[in-house]
Amino acid sequence: MKSPAKSSNRDCVILLHGLARTNLSMMQIARALKKAGYRTFNCNYPSRKQPIELLSETFIAQAIAHCRSKFHPERIHFVAHSMGGILIRLYLSQNKLENLGRVVMLAPPNAGSELVDHLSKFQLFHLINGPAGSQLGTASSNLPKSLGPVDFEVGIIAGNKSINMLSSSLIPGEDDGKISIKSARLEGMADFIVLPHSHSFMMHSPRVIEQTLRFLREGRFDHSESSIDT
Repeated sequence: MKSPAKSSNRDCVILLHGLARTNLSMMQIARALKKAGYRTFNCNYPSRKQPIELLSETFIAQAIAHCRSKFHPERIHFVAHSMGGILIRLYLSQNKLENLGRVVMLAPPNAGSELVDHLSKFQLFHLINGPAGSQLGTASSNLPKSLGPVDFEVGIIAGNKSINMLSSSLIPGEDDGKISIKSARLEGMADFIVLPHSHSFMMHSPRVIEQTLRFLREGRFDHSESSIDT
């Protein structure tokens, strides 16, 4: 698949890493976005220190303010891995962003994570993942299920390759080692694709990066590369 042409405007892309990661995990995508002509802000936030509500309102607002003041963008896009997608959904459900562009979510737990359902009963899980991790279960009382459908343009890339068979044994259906394909789906999404990558490392994949760039430019993925019929 050929990489999309360079962006011809001053669009800004905000990148958000997942739970228990840092913005270093999004550096490869950030570099590819810059090469394609986008201005970027690779947001770093304390994912294990605060609940999702506080993380979303504080750090996404700061990232938007940074993009606006430094780049004066025509549009602001988002690219998020895992829990970062939930932060975006929550923020945009409560705040209107006039020049919102497109959103790409990589392996997002949009319906919660079945793995969290199993592991959150253990104290070690809370020590490792903090208050935000405990909010990512699949129950209707958990945050992901409470957010409802989206009214903005979002493309989702899910994975179906696991490097942790023990974790996968706790997740029904195809999964990426932490999130099921079914859980990644979202009512109102513009496009959805499944690629053969694991949850923790998919953002490093050249194929995932190319698909991300394609959606930001065109609002759709190249489905000739999909692992399953979506």
